[in-house]
Amino acid sequence: MKFKKSLSALAILIGTIVGAGIFGIPYAISKSGIIVGLFYFLILGLVVTFLHLFFGEIVLRTKEKNRLTGYAQKYLGKWGKISISISTFLGITGVLLAYIILGGEFLKIIFPKISSFYFSLIFWFLLIYFVFRGIKIISSVEIFTNFFFFLIIFLIFFILLPKINLENFHLINLQNLFLPYGVIMFSLMGFTAIPEMTDVLVEPNEKRRLKKIIIFASIVTIILYLFFSLSVIGVSGEKTSQDALSGLSQFLGKKIVILFALIGVITLADSFLIIDLYFRNTLIYDYHSPKIFASFLATFLPLFFFLIGFRQFIPVISFIGTILSMIEGIVILLIFSKIKKLGDREPEYSLKIPKFLLYILGTIFILGAISQIFYH
Repeated sequence: MKFKKSLSALAILIGTIVGAGIFGIPYAISKSGIIVGLFYFLILGLVVTFLHLFFGEIVLRTKEKNRLTGYAQKYLGKWGKISISISTFLGITGVLLAYIILGGEFLKIIFPKISSFYFSLIFWFLLIYFVFRGIKIISSVEIFTNFFFFLIIFLIFFILLPKINLENFHLINLQNLFLPYGVIMFSLMGFTAIPEMTDVLVEPNEKRRLKKIIIFASIVTIILYLFFSLSVIGVSGEKTSQDALSGLSQFLGKKIVILFALIGVITLADSFLIIDLYFRNTLIYDYHSPKIFASFLATFLPLFFFLIGFRQFIPVISFIGTILSMIEGIVILLIFSKIKKLGDREPEYSLKIPKFLLYILGTIFILGAISQIFYH
């Protein structure tokens, strides 16, 4: 039973972290170079792992069950809640926008004669009915779609492995030195899963394993990302596409890539619905919005940005990854710097972190944001 709970908590975190962002990593690394990509994974992997661990201690030191918005308001006051509210709106809208873009790209792989623009609209239109209905059957099939998602990643890796050409790996490209930052940040962050994990790990001896589970999830995720990215780059090289799959058609054959794209669309649709319904319910329960208005805003806001011209997958996830890491990362650092004095319960684990490390992490978030402004 204890192992089962730990496994469930691990699955929650990995399932939250791994998503659409994995398809953007190969393109970012192919343009910047292998050495640059490995450097970002090493540095940002450590940064995000620390962030998850900090948030874990924040949750464990607080008696009330909250999410980041609640913790920000409790420990930082009104401005903390406002900051997280802004990042929540931007973040969720950006993630949904990324799914709309990627859904269109995957459908175009299946039906190449129609523009991905129209397929993105079709993808969105077919899903809004379920959001307005607020259906609850999605959760019952989520485990299967997640299984298929990880299955497609491993299948792609094993199929590509024998076809890898070492000449496709470029070590470094200074022109795209800053490209991977936002993409990898977008792909690594999953702190929203931490409170859900503590709901699974109920007993004190179970909560003590939270620290090890977070670290293990980070290692597994980074290994998965690297294997997938290097296998895609090793085969498609300079022809690596922003969605990873379409660039593989000439190397694997259209039928195999179409199958992968079909599974990808199903997984994206499920994730889109879950995130959109979460956004809708956040507006209803946390901000007391009427249901119709909440449903309308949750579904039409990402479409609005798509229609006015935000249609490139990599720039969108790069921007969102940068903004989320800067705002939410700094908020978590500020809460963590106060939590040992202001927390109202004894945590199951406590991190001894020197203050200068918090300053270093905050500086990384700020410099990362500045680099993305200049790059894009």
